Amino acid sequence: MACRVAVIGGGWAGLAAAVAGVQRGAQVTLFEMAPQLGGRAREVPVDGLPLDNGQHILIGAYRHTLALMRTVGASPEALLLRCPLALVYPDGSGLRLPPGPAIPAFVRGVLAYPGWGWRDRASLLLAAGRWGASGFRCAPHASVAQLTRSLSPAVRQQLIEPLCVAALNTPTERASGRVFLRVLRDALFSGAGSADLLLPRASLGALLPAPAQAWLQSRGATVRMGQRVQQLQREGSAWQMEGQAFDQVLLATSAREAARLAQPLAPAWAARAAAFDYEPIITVYLRCPGARLPLPMMALQAGPQAPAQFVFDLGALAGDRGTHGVFAFVISGARDWAALGLEATAEATLLQAQAAFAPGTWPVVPTVLRTLAERRATFLCTPGLDRPPAAVAPGLWAAGDYVEGPYPATLEGAVRAGQAALAAALAG
Repeated sequence: MACRVAVIGGGWAGLAAAVAGVQRGAQVTLFEMAPQLGGRAREVPVDGLPLDNGQHILIGAYRHTLALMRTVGASPEALLLRCPLALVYPDGSGLRLPPGPAIPAFVRGVLAYPGWGWRDRASLLLAAGRWGASGFRCAPHASVAQLTRSLSPAVRQQLIEPLCVAALNTPTERASGRVFLRVLRDALFSGAGSADLLLPRASLGALLPAPAQAWLQSRGATVRMGQRVQQLQREGSAWQMEGQAFDQVLLATSAREAARLAQPLAPAWAARAAAFDYEPIITVYLRCPGARLPLPMMALQAGPQAPAQFVFDLGALAGDRGTHGVFAFVISGARDWAALGLEATAEATLLQAQAAFAPGTWPVVPTVLRTLAERRATFLCTPGLDRPPAAVAPGLWAAGDYVEGPYPATLEGAVRAGQAALAAALAG
């Protein structure tokens, strides 16, 4: 008899677990309390436009995520714009990695960085050499700020800070140096194409949730939408839940929801899962008919009066969705701005947009289309963070980007966690 597996939560971790379960012959039932799949990476229609709850990107190193997309029939080649890593500012400065083997491409990109002197370039190349010699490891309690203090101020401000907040959604002075180095290793130094930016040409729903749901249902899995699991009960060797019996249960929910369900069964694990601190991400969508940016994605100089670190030209990425003249300004590490309020944040972003680009970029004055905040976008990825294991109790597993692992809260981290939890459940 096939193993009966319940997956609670239909975000990217839950979808990864459910697909892996079907592939391995399990009888899978997926529960999702929201009316749509996707979790924190989902489509949110705005004024009839298929926008998202935040602008997510993938990179070439996200091999598990890309393989999962292909499995469910979502072609990365068709749905993602692949381009070499370019963190370019409106004035034309920034890091551009040329195609080719990883290490030579990095060296060439650093040496060609406009506006940097030889001390800036040497400080980064020497530091990268030390990180590589150490196996991209550092002391568990080192922050990114401590890890990079030998770098010049220009390198820290123009490269390290935007990379850190993009990857970890945590300011450098509070971010884990160990996790940051793992991201750098996999993205910049793990093979040709690993650092490539993969920018969505379609909504997040089309990247995975919609095709995964169709794939699961076509193969006999049950997907129950709009149903929040209230409690878990163990009766003999089976779990009783929502009138059904299951052999294995995977908690692919948020850490807080997993803690609620696990608390009566594993209070110590639940306490660890409930203890995370979170960092928001705010996305300000601006509209300016007729406007185009030099690149589909550009870096911005953030500061006390300038919230956003990146901007995306959605018309250049997905103009067939009616998004010509729509721009997504992304504010990571947005705790202070969230405290000021979304209206104030949007007003500051509008001023930043007008000031950052050359005259003529905006044919007319941009207007705010919508401001969206994901209040618990990611856990605060601090040094020595206590992340709970995937094993919660016999037959009960956690599958989320917050469980023990080397990655921050990313789509790839979620997918890997879901697949790993499913494999452990069936092995146990």
